[in-house]
Amino acid sequence: MHPLAPLARFGGLLATDLRDVTRDPEALDSTGFWAVCADFEGRLTCARFGDVRPAPVPEPVPGAWRGPMAGDWTSSLDRAAYTAGVRRIREHIAAGEVYQANLCRVLSAPLPDPAAADVDALTALLARGNPAPYAGTIRLPAHGVEVATASPELFLRRGGGTVESGPIKGTGRTAADLLDKDRAENVMIVDLVRNDLGRVCATGTVTVPELCAVEPHPGLVHLVSTVRGELAPSAGWAELLAAAFPPGSVTGAPKSSALRIIDALETAPRGPYCGGIGWVDADRGTGVLAVGIRTFWIDRPQGVLRFGTGAGITWDSDPEREWAETELKASRLLAVASGAYEASGRTAGT
Repeated sequence: MHPLAPLARFGGLLATDLRDVTRDPEALDSTGFWAVCADFEGRLTCARFGDVRPAPVPEPVPGAWRGPMAGDWTSSLDRAAYTAGVRRIREHIAAGEVYQANLCRVLSAPLPDPAAADVDALTALLARGNPAPYAGTIRLPAHGVEVATASPELFLRRGGGTVESGPIKGTGRTAADLLDKDRAENVMIVDLVRNDLGRVCATGTVTVPELCAVEPHPGLVHLVSTVRGELAPSAGWAELLAAAFPPGSVTGAPKSSALRIIDALETAPRGPYCGGIGWVDADRGTGVLAVGIRTFWIDRPQGVLRFGTGAGITWDSDPEREWAETELKASRLLAVASGAYEASGRTAGT
């Protein structure tokens, strides 16, 4: 296989032999196995592969991934701009325009050798340094999609007529760090996700089997809830994405107001970060899309690697604490991508 031949990896599956690429969500209810990348801004790329087989993520090959220097990362919003944004969102909340809004920033760093950069080599490092339940890779250089995600968050799981979402809101180093603010944040987004799924589910079938469960992940804990419903017979992937996208946990509530605020405060497009990344098996009517958090992508025209981080802002938010949360979410993964992560479980220099 050519080093940068199209491929996708999800949950122990390797997909190769690219057959088709489309931006039409209707294709996801046709035939075949599809890798899906939906940018936060709405650009959808669906790639159908002909060969799908079980294959573990390969062991890292020394030198195969040359990441950015640890000190070369820059942020679309620096600390002053981010904390000012948090204060601005609190003003919107005080004015009754929104209950919660997610404020994100995009980190970028130049790649030492862009021509040799391969997200699949980065994937091998992430699988060891930051394993995640919804890890995935899509490598489509000719179509501008080179993404490696270590996402802990389920956006949409579909199968057997059921659809499920697992919104994450609330982050701490340990469970003891979680505040009442984190739980309130989670409940708000659960309500939003219930409403989103209610638009495409049979009346009365949307339930919340789990609310604010504490879930451990490498270096931190999250509050995670589960929202589930029975899809209406007329609802396919196109309708489901139209109802639920972009994910509520990375926008805010109400979603329309939060999106307006995000557009005004954020200075860089989120791209695949905070979008949807995953797979759909159209033949079986199943699929899993992750929320594109803890996600790297190669911007080949610029020769840079990008990564997004953010936090949900509510009335109780402290600007400095929210900045610290974005740093916590990013630190371990940036260390992996820059080669500064040690197998002992510590980040070099911390």
